[in-house]
Amino acid sequence: MAERPVLYPGPDHPITVTPTPGHVVVTVAGKVVADTRAALTLQESTYPAVQYIPLADVDTSLLEPTATTSYCPYKGDASYYSIPSGGAKSVDAIWEYKEPREAVAGIKEHIAFYPNRVDSIEISE
Repeated sequence: MAERPVLYPGPDHPITVTPTPGHVVVTVAGKVVADTRAALTLQESTYPAVQYIPLADVDTSLLEPTATTSYCPYKGDASYYSIPSGGAKSVDAIWEYKEPREAVAGIKEHIAFYPNRVDSIEISE
């Protein structure tokens, strides 16, 4: 098997992880899946910012692990979860880097949601 590349954030591909000011709530099928004031905002290069929510602030009883995985040369290996109550729209709606690379170590034990696979991701003061 070929070695997978390992890349590091820098001027050409910056990545920052900062506390999200305010309150983040994620809902699916009328249920609150996540509710936190401790989210982290990961900003990677020119991609849209992503909210990473502590697992402690997620109703994990609503999640179902899947066999899906992906690889990011900057962040590492991701595993995925579906939200069965959301139906087909919410398959593989969530990802997690269980062992993130050092540059993004703060997202360990946090998950992120695809905005188009949940009903809402609300951020308020």
